[in-house]
Amino acid sequence: MHMQPDYNLGFTLIELMVTIAIAAILSAVAIPSFTSTISRNRLTNSANELVTTLNLARSEAVKRAMSVTVRKVDGNSSTNRSAGANWEDGWDVFTDADSDGNFEAGDVLIRTFGPLHSSYTLRGNNFSNFIRFTASGQSNNKGSFVICDNSDGNNVPEANTSRLIIVNAVGRVRMGIDANNDGIPNTDTTASAASNITSCTPTFTGP
Repeated sequence: MHMQPDYNLGFTLIELMVTIAIAAILSAVAIPSFTSTISRNRLTNSANELVTTLNLARSEAVKRAMSVTVRKVDGNSSTNRSAGANWEDGWDVFTDADSDGNFEAGDVLIRTFGPLHSSYTLRGNNFSNFIRFTASGQSNNKGSFVICDNSDGNNVPEANTSRLIIVNAVGRVRMGIDANNDGIPNTDTTASAASNITSCTPTFTGP
């Protein structure tokens, strides 16, 4: 008759404690990195949403052969189409028959975008309340937008917490690049910290 070994197949207390300790160490290393990745992706998605908005408005202006405006709105009201306090409250895209930047009788609401994440700021330089595109695709002004994850409230772009959106003199829209790979967008293609944006309120007017 075959005899079974006189011990149980399983984990000892020491083995279990070591396994738990290793799992805790791996979690402590992985979770901050995972959280940071989620934050960066969310910020990029919000910036891409604004770029999509501006390109939509420009293409609609050309297609409809009339002015189309993107205007910040009161994010606390579903009926108030007047200018909101800040761009992060949300914005509208609409036809602008008299090219005054206001949504009025006869204008057509093309699309509405809701508010950004609560810790985000979105500020525009030369676009205090709106940006308008003409039938030729040209914008009413050149300038830039900066979107920041401003959780600490210091209004300063740190690494991987900001995005720059640039509108040039003929209305073309592009994302500012991080030429020197320090996580902060540059106002040009120079790989130098000297060209980093320095505030979540942009001063760069664009090319």
